[in-house]
Amino acid sequence: MSGLPHHIDLTVGDIETSIAFYETVLAELGFRRITTYAGEAPCWAYADNPDLVFSIALHPARTRVTHDRYAPGLHHLAFNADSRDAVERFYTFLQKQDIRVLDPPAEYDYTPGYYAVFFADPDGMKLEVVYEPHHTQPPQTPTA
Repeated sequence: MSGLPHHIDLTVGDIETSIAFYETVLAELGFRRITTYAGEAPCWAYADNPDLVFSIALHPARTRVTHDRYAPGLHHLAFNADSRDAVERFYTFLQKQDIRVLDPPAEYDYTPGYYAVFFADPDGMKLEVVYEPHHTQPPQTPTA
């Protein structure tokens, strides 16, 4: 068992607006739209390894409330980037798409070299694209 996330389902206020948003953003991140599951849930999957697939699906909210990341539930969702340049390119993409940027690309002291851009979905949920050098490079083999 790997314990890696398999999927996440998000509840959204306006399903059509969110489908358009996530189609645009997730395609840029390498996800592709797949057939629906659980009835009518639109779903996107990312799979660079056929044994490890991660998907994101949307469900319409039963009530309309503004997302509060400090209430119980999801605080934010982060996506890996391969480099600082990839974070910068994604920031440019966000600007061209007129997507609300919460914090432009910057280095944060969470871990050495942590570089990220933060943005919001139509419901105000915080999303992030992050590059962490130690997560993208192979481990070093100690020399004798």
